[in-house]
Amino acid sequence: MTRESPIPAENARPRMQKALVSVLIPTKNEARNLPSTLEALSWADQIIVFDSHSSDDTVEIAKRYGCEVSQRVFDNFADHKNWALQNLEFRNPWILILDADEKIPAALAEEISAICLGASSADAYYVARKILVDGVWLKHAGKYPDYNIRLFRNGKARYERRIVHEHMIADGRIGTLKNHLVHIDAKGTYRYIERHNQYAEMEAVEAWITLHSGPAVQSLGGVLRARRNERRRLLKNFAYQYLPFRPILVFLYLYVFRLGFVMGQAGIKTCALRMFYEYIVDLYLEELKDPDSPVAVKYKGYIEERCASAR
Repeated sequence: MTRESPIPAENARPRMQKALVSVLIPTKNEARNLPSTLEALSWADQIIVFDSHSSDDTVEIAKRYGCEVSQRVFDNFADHKNWALQNLEFRNPWILILDADEKIPAALAEEISAICLGASSADAYYVARKILVDGVWLKHAGKYPDYNIRLFRNGKARYERRIVHEHMIADGRIGTLKNHLVHIDAKGTYRYIERHNQYAEMEAVEAWITLHSGPAVQSLGGVLRARRNERRRLLKNFAYQYLPFRPILVFLYLYVFRLGFVMGQAGIKTCALRMFYEYIVDLYLEELKDPDSPVAVKYKGYIEERCASAR
């Protein structure tokens, strides 16, 4: 793919004594969230807003805050972010990937700054996410700590080949940060359902590939022995392959066994929306049985490529 020229930043920040970290923020119409996220990143030496041709003021806001801006047409989550890691110019030894609706509290900023000064024996770090919806901390129902690799040495990590819910693969030792970042979901119910419909379609495609390119998992024991993010993925694959009434079981698991009921109305909403999402995934999986269905036609090339490579 031809690389597009970065948009020059206006009013660029002077090189001050900042943490030697490059922050990468993928965006698409994030004018509402971006200002507060950028305000909490004044300690970072370099901020790159990686925009998917937003139609709102995202780019203008990024330039106003002195960020570097580059644009690329979005194709899927893993390839999009891997392109950025391979093609953008990161001037620091550490990279932090952050969504536009995620904030870095002061304690986490200090922890990251210390690592960037050289106080680290790891090559990548898991970071927990504290998710707030309607001002409520989703502490239960599997929403916390929600560890993902977000901080890593330049050149030491990449995303797995997966079009949605992609995990990062890191070379070398992986540590875990003590402090969490804060994810504030303020996009509203309509936007939540809209984007999770897209996620469900992509998730069904990945599940279809798993189920049709060999057994999803060999044993439940193998699932439980796996590492953190790998274990979550294998449990999901195990459920796709073996569990009937999966959406209902997911709701019961999150609401009862993962204490979703403790969060009151927020817990019911969170678990019900997750059940609905899982049901939509199952509908797309059923649709994929017909090779002429819209979703099968849309992802035909990707499915064939992935299934062939798995054999």
